[in-house]
Amino acid sequence: MRFLIVEDHPLFREALEGALKMVAPEADILQATSIDSAFELLSAMAELDLILLDLSMPGTTGLSGIIRVRKAFPKIPVVIVSGHQDPQIISGALSLGVAGYILKSSSKQDLAHAIGEVLRGSVCVPGAYRSTRPQRVAGPAQDLIKRLHDLTPQQLRVLEMLKRGLQNKQIAYELKISETTVKVHVSDILRKLNVLSRTKAIVEMSRIDFATLATEGTRTKHNRAQSDRQE
Repeated sequence: MRFLIVEDHPLFREALEGALKMVAPEADILQATSIDSAFELLSAMAELDLILLDLSMPGTTGLSGIIRVRKAFPKIPVVIVSGHQDPQIISGALSLGVAGYILKSSSKQDLAHAIGEVLRGSVCVPGAYRSTRPQRVAGPAQDLIKRLHDLTPQQLRVLEMLKRGLQNKQIAYELKISETTVKVHVSDILRKLNVLSRTKAIVEMSRIDFATLATEGTRTKHNRAQSDRQE
């Protein structure tokens, strides 16, 4: 079996590697410390059984890293390993088709058990999430996730660079494409996101950041509680 750990913290990479060896001692375990280095490895791999992906990675924020991986490599199961425990964030990740969501606070034995469950075909989520999970991601974020699915993997990468404040010339240099091609990508991104400017696109992307999802989830619970009291 062959696994890929995408995690920038060395101690947690070591913990995940130990958990994977408990599940499959003879497995080939690859490691990447950023979303871009992960894509380089993924592009070179003929087959991969599982990706363990941290949400807080260099080169990506919020749920956009999952979207990029799922769009480019839809057949490879992805398990999120994160310290974020908010049910709204977990729900957002699951809505993108991940095979599981594991908390970083889990013991190595619990990590191994969860990974084993995923490899056997189950969708693994934290125990506490089962009783608190929201029915769906809050409206604005869910609508944006649907629109982001219309972007190509390259357009998603360009969008990430726009969010980092890079100009067309810098994006062209990093992606090794022409500025004209970058302009075409930006125009398509704005059209698909239904916004009129780069700034508006960046604002839209902030809607699927962790803080925004958590805030929307809290607001939804508050509104629901108020409605229940009124009834």
